[in-house]
This record gives sequence, structure tokens and C-alpha cells, in this order.
Amino acid sequence: MSEKDDEEREFDLRWADGAEYKEPSARARMLAARWRDNPPGPVPFRPDPEHTASSGRSSWVSTAVVLGCVAAVIVFLGYVGYRPY
Repeated sequence: MSEKDDEEREFDLRWADGAEYKEPSARARMLAARWRDNPPGPVPFRPDPEHTASSGRSSWVSTAVVLGCVAAVIVFLGYVGYRPY
């Protein structure tokens, strides 16, 4: 009996996946209703080029700071782990 149920269930899934119209999710319906009354403003996909560098610093400075911190942690952990007897 379970084989027949599995076949019917598989058929139902194939039939549902092949549907021409699919109902939107609850979130999509909620956002559509919210935006109908109060549409969202335009949001740029990427920021303006002048706002990409924070405070005029280049990305190399940030990279050097991160690598310096990693090196300092490695040295500190090596010093803590070093115990002469």
C-alpha cells in the first residue's frame, strides 16, 4: 500500500511543480500589500565611487592593519606558548 501512496505523492508533486501559475509566498504578498500603499524609494545597487573609500584611506592601509593584527596575535600566542624549563 505504501508504494501506491509514494507513486501518488510523486505524481502530485510533479503536477504541482508543473503548474502554470504559482501562488506567491506569504512574505511576497505582505510586501506587495505594504508597497501598494507606501512604495519604497529607489536604492542604488552600488554606492557612488566617491563614497567607496572611507576617510580617503586606501584599501592597502586596511589590509596592512589586518595583517599586522594577525601577525601580532601569532607572535603573542607563540610567546605565551613558549615556556623554558
